[in-house]
Amino acid sequence: MTASLGNRKVGIIGCGFVGSATAFSLMRSGLFSQMVLIDADHDRAEGEALDIGHGVPLNKPMEIYAGDYVDLSDASVVVITAGAGQKPGETRLDLVQKNVAIFKSIVPQINASGFDGILLVVSNPVDILTDVTMKLSNLPEERVFGSGTVLDSARLKYALGNLLGVDPRHVHARMLGEHGDSEFPNWGSANVSGIPIDECLHLRGVEHPLERMDQIADEVRHSAYVIIEKKRMTNYGIAACVTKILDCIMRDAKSIMTVSTRVVGTGDAEGVVMSVPAVIGSRGVELKVPLRLNYEEKRQMKASADTMREIMSQVDLG
Repeated sequence: MTASLGNRKVGIIGCGFVGSATAFSLMRSGLFSQMVLIDADHDRAEGEALDIGHGVPLNKPMEIYAGDYVDLSDASVVVITAGAGQKPGETRLDLVQKNVAIFKSIVPQINASGFDGILLVVSNPVDILTDVTMKLSNLPEERVFGSGTVLDSARLKYALGNLLGVDPRHVHARMLGEHGDSEFPNWGSANVSGIPIDECLHLRGVEHPLERMDQIADEVRHSAYVIIEKKRMTNYGIAACVTKILDCIMRDAKSIMTVSTRVVGTGDAEGVVMSVPAVIGSRGVELKVPLRLNYEEKRQMKASADTMREIMSQVDLG
């Protein structure tokens, strides 16, 4: 099945901070005419549906309601945001066992509904949970992927845009690997409207450019921790990213985004689920874009892949 504007129903599983922010963003987007919210706390789902629904008269027509898994049977896309949230001082990988257990309950119920669309995993640790979902789902792997480092890449573009004094939408840069502590910037392909990033730094008179690049990468890598420490959660940035991903799916945009998918053709990372650039369209992950990595980036890719393999080896899907 491919997603299209001919079937404009989306399901969101999990109505916490990320799920509710995503639902609100999708209500504003005009991408869908129907949205069903599902949560273990049905009253919470009903409350969010009512609250968000009150904004419909000021936006595009949309039916928003709280439902159950059976309501996913005719959805074109389902977004999973359910799971335990990341606490201050806790890494995304600390969430593994708690959220794998939750997914072992959720995914079979999605299967039982007869859902045959595209499944987007947002819950953390997103790479591990995407791999788990691929294994538990009845869907082909190209229709199961995670939000990956789309948000991290946006954070990188935002930081570089601020540093260089340019529109961040014209900054082309990616964070690759794990959506977490082992992610890394693909500096070798980073540019501003075709001008390599190191040349842009020179043109702007940025002092100590290599050190500044390392500092920005570190800020991006740890930005979620800073936000969580200050406001207890991250929700708006990821909601914007999920909306953009669904826009690519519903409009068959063929956009290239760094999503969590199974890596192919990349040496030491072969077969691991983590973030690499891929063409996203109405069929899901339609093409995995070949990577150009320098020696250090290859080392970082291997380290990130090794981290994912080690964690997955401890996951019990029985």
